[in-house]
Amino acid sequence: MKKENRPLNWAVLGAGVIANEMARALSDMGRPLYAIGNRTYEKAVAFAEKYGVQKVYKKIEEMFYDDRVDIIYITSPHNTHYPFMKTALENGKHLLVEKSITLNSRELDEMAALAKEKNLILAEAMTIWHMPLYRRLWEITQSGQLGKVQIITLNFGSFKEYDMNSRFFNMNLAGGAMLDIGVYALSIVRSFMEEKPGEILSQWKPSPTGSDEQATILLKNSLGQMATVALSMHSKQPKRAMISLEKGYIEIMEYPRACKALIVDAETGKETSLELGESGRALVYEMTDMEKAVLSGEEEIMKLEYSRDVMEIMTGLRKEWGMKYPGEIW
Repeated sequence: MKKENRPLNWAVLGAGVIANEMARALSDMGRPLYAIGNRTYEKAVAFAEKYGVQKVYKKIEEMFYDDRVDIIYITSPHNTHYPFMKTALENGKHLLVEKSITLNSRELDEMAALAKEKNLILAEAMTIWHMPLYRRLWEITQSGQLGKVQIITLNFGSFKEYDMNSRFFNMNLAGGAMLDIGVYALSIVRSFMEEKPGEILSQWKPSPTGSDEQATILLKNSLGQMATVALSMHSKQPKRAMISLEKGYIEIMEYPRACKALIVDAETGKETSLELGESGRALVYEMTDMEKAVLSGEEEIMKLEYSRDVMEIMTGLRKEWGMKYPGEIW
């Protein structure tokens, strides 16, 4: 899939927190970041000086036409992703896109089809898919040693001050709990369920801007596996996941980048602490997998189908609530 025998060149779109973390992760992988593009050129220049980036684009769009760029990591606000993704894919760039990957299922389905047509890897930057701990936990739950997964319970709550211009509440920036933190919770649900949930009930509370400030969601699939999700953007909750099986349970704290889990065997009472990976290397795991997918063509490594299932759930819920972003096309 590469045209030259050289390491893959990464470019980052954006110069915020995630972009900084991405540059450090690439350095940990023993590689420099090739290029950066940002809405504010001066900020991009400062970023490049800080991390020794080779190329700075005066306009973001130049990134999409640079033949030296192999993979673009899009870290801009999620309401900007779709147009950037479309142009990048049309010009042959593999894409790792910060969560939520798009605003809705229509956008994601269209971009997935375009990536397939162009023989490109498109993936959501969802840490959960790549943490070593989860790979082991999926093996354990799928082995049947604790029986079948029955109920999954998820909490995620942040206390964000009522600044209605912030990205957490501003509808023009696609604010709200669902696309910001709900995507993590629903990704956990999907990864431990044997099939996508088809029965979904919810309650929600809008913020003063009309964004989803708070929600509780019940999910069930045809195999009888259930999940409960509680989200909040203006009240603190632990990032806690519990996977309840027939013969035990698994508890995970700080689950977006988890490296520890407690496994309890209900039959013997034995408690096992499992530690795998490092939270601080989450983007290293993610980007390493992305490179494997690009070089091998094995797109399943990046679990885009799971991301599509999660996006379908989130879009369906917002449709039920009537929570549509300005200019959004469902």
